[in-house]
Amino acid sequence: MTALFIDAGFDSGNIDVLGIEGRTARLAIRRDHGSEFFQWFHFRVSSPAGEEVVLKLTGLGASAYPGGWPGYDACVSEDRDYWERARSTYDKDEDGGTLTIRFLPSGGVFWCAYFAPYSMERHHDLIADAASCEGVDYVRLGTTLDGQPIDCLEMGEGPVKVWLYARQHPGETQAEWWMEGALDCLTDPADPVARALRAKCRLHIVPNCNPDGSRRGHLRTNAVGTNLNREWAEPSADRSPEVLAIRGRMDQTGVDFAMDVHADEAIPAVFLAGFEGIPSWKDEQGEGFYRYQRILERRTPDFQTKLGYPKAPAGKANLSMSTNQLAERFGAVSMTLEMPYKDLADFPEPEQGWSPERCKLLGRECLAALVEWLEDRDA
Repeated sequence: MTALFIDAGFDSGNIDVLGIEGRTARLAIRRDHGSEFFQWFHFRVSSPAGEEVVLKLTGLGASAYPGGWPGYDACVSEDRDYWERARSTYDKDEDGGTLTIRFLPSGGVFWCAYFAPYSMERHHDLIADAASCEGVDYVRLGTTLDGQPIDCLEMGEGPVKVWLYARQHPGETQAEWWMEGALDCLTDPADPVARALRAKCRLHIVPNCNPDGSRRGHLRTNAVGTNLNREWAEPSADRSPEVLAIRGRMDQTGVDFAMDVHADEAIPAVFLAGFEGIPSWKDEQGEGFYRYQRILERRTPDFQTKLGYPKAPAGKANLSMSTNQLAERFGAVSMTLEMPYKDLADFPEPEQGWSPERCKLLGRECLAALVEWLEDRDA
């Protein structure tokens, strides 16, 4: 009788068990429903304490981003609170591309995930906590295809219209950990960054743009396999009601500054992507983005500008992506923030790698950089 059991029948769970021999399991990640994307995994392992477990995730050469596996260590937790890294190796020639994870549990059960999960229950706690704070208005923007609410929190009395939104790609849980850090800051009445921003801005915050994909354990898509960050030019009620609802509210409020929070599978760095290549590009608008980038780089060693995405040529920006659409539609200074699944190449932390704690700290640093950006803008 096997002493190793693996389960994924829970919020954001994703794994198929292909076989178990002793303390070694052969596994496969399920594709997003209605899509070919797969890379997110999250499962529970029951095994005898003090005996090393070997987990082999197979077929990864066909995953969404095969370049994300070399140099990556899986996230594990025995208490679902503190997430550390388990020693992992990738062999592109084994069983269609295999990530081998090795972990020695101190207890009889542990959890393994692509990054520390951010459950829908925790999301509801985040919304409840923030919505109960003085000066915060809750707005229900709409409903997903699975019947979940699309939540928005609004606060501040100033004229600058700021939008912060995250987790269009549900497997990028780093984005909602970032949001938790940002909201911890913004709802603290004693925090000087919060006080400055709420005096100068009206902030509109969507902590999770894709609740259905989040609960279903998807990497990149919603309930019907739609990549929401390719829907911003022409969102629809049957394919992308999330974008339709969020963009509709933006049309009501306007947008001056926007940050879309994501994570990147392969690049071991935190970086920003801008809106180069939009048809209406203006150097002054572009300089607003570059100035914010310079401020954030100076503020925190967790951010850098050497690694990142190539810039789109003039007139070639993809307007179905939110950052480009908002820059073109509103003349906003908009940007995409990317965090790693791996650790930072130039500032590693060996035990946890890039972690929920660092995501949350970065959230506050991004807000503090916005305070400075606004001061320079108003000077």
